[in-house]
Amino acid sequence: MAENNTTKSNGQISVQDAQVAVVMVPLPAQGHLNQLLHLSRLITSYNIPVHYVGATTHIRQVKLRVHGFDPVTTKNLHFHEFPTPPFENPPPNPNASHKFPNHVLPLLYTTIHFREPVFSLVNQLLRTNHRRVIVIYDSLMDWVLEDIPAIPNAECYHFNAFSAFYMFSSYWETKGKPLQPETEIFEDTISKENCATPEVWELLNKLGALEGKISSGELYNSSRVIEGSYLDLVAKEINGLNLWAIGPFNPLLSEQNKDSNKQHQTLYWLDKQETNSVIYVSFGSTTTLSNKEIEELAIGLEKSMQKFIWVLRDADKGDIFAGEERRAQLPEGYEERIKGRGIIERDWAPQLEILAHPSTGGFMSHCGWNSCMESISMGVPIAAWPMHSDQPRNSQLVTKVLKTGLTVRHWEHRDELVASEIVENAVRTLMASPEGDEMRKRASELSIAVKQSVMDGEGYGVEMNSFIAHITRELSHLN
Repeated sequence: MAENNTTKSNGQISVQDAQVAVVMVPLPAQGHLNQLLHLSRLITSYNIPVHYVGATTHIRQVKLRVHGFDPVTTKNLHFHEFPTPPFENPPPNPNASHKFPNHVLPLLYTTIHFREPVFSLVNQLLRTNHRRVIVIYDSLMDWVLEDIPAIPNAECYHFNAFSAFYMFSSYWETKGKPLQPETEIFEDTISKENCATPEVWELLNKLGALEGKISSGELYNSSRVIEGSYLDLVAKEINGLNLWAIGPFNPLLSEQNKDSNKQHQTLYWLDKQETNSVIYVSFGSTTTLSNKEIEELAIGLEKSMQKFIWVLRDADKGDIFAGEERRAQLPEGYEERIKGRGIIERDWAPQLEILAHPSTGGFMSHCGWNSCMESISMGVPIAAWPMHSDQPRNSQLVTKVLKTGLTVRHWEHRDELVASEIVENAVRTLMASPEGDEMRKRASELSIAVKQSVMDGEGYGVEMNSFIAHITRELSHLN
């Protein structure tokens, strides 16, 4: 890093002035919004201003749901709310034949309208006191950045919201390449086509036409401790572009509010439970279960005789603040029977704090990458129940490569109803068996290694420091 750009303060590398600014362009879906907001926090710690953009409703959403830090009071973090035209905002269909949340596609198509305001923002920042503007954009937002490479002293960096394991398996499948060492677990039953709907592939094909024409490098919310070999394999596929694994983005230390009048009810309840005695059950913000699936899951959790917190809510709509939510029905008398042993949470839950709590010993998850990284960094093993998209591959990474979890439902049985007995056995194995204890031990060891990796060197680890040094390099070295 250039000496006249940086200084060291309290052991942290930081940028001495605001010659470089970052514009953050997330996909307007919770797991993507959340990851790039956490990345914004990390970048501002280097005294670099970050401008986080999005529709008014999604800026409100990400601020409301963030945990681990307060974005409103974070120095150098600025929010820009862009108008979008009206779009369809249907509720999710609990009986859809595919779990992918097709109901949000109208929203995703509106993001093309960010193209002009993002272009204007980058130019505005360059006209002030910034010598370079870095645009970090979600891998599904290419079309918003089409004009940026033509702006002098502006650079774009592609953020992959997925695991390197998933990305390399996708390259392998698409190009029909022979298996590389350590990739033999790519199962034929998992293909991109059966992980999403035709409508999604139509959208992705539109975005794919721009792939490779915009980016100056790739970023991953990952760590070489977690998937170093796959990061190396991906690097070989991206034609010499720089690649940085700069995760985990989420805060690594629990920052719970111990004031019982302010902390979430789930945390207050966890404070009263024994260490590693509770399994947290949540399928993220893009999964909706049918009434029958909910019934079987409820019975399985009850019969397992294990303590649990279950976040029971439908997938997000395109605008989470518009319209009413379905209130899923539980078996008659269920909440009374599980009283004291289980909590049903129907609103947004502080997942990061729940996973960080010492009483949480397991996580039944859809294996979205955001959830995987939070669980890995907090040392919590996973009962993997993938639903769509990258989740089947992520579940393989967790269960077969890292060996920090078990499979609830194998992907080849995705169209079959998961019976309560399967849920019961999975929960008992993870929470009350020697096999589960071994998974918990490996998860804890991996968590320690991941945290150590971001403590190596000054700042937030070697890879983050390398990325910061790259984007703050001397202007004459831009090209």
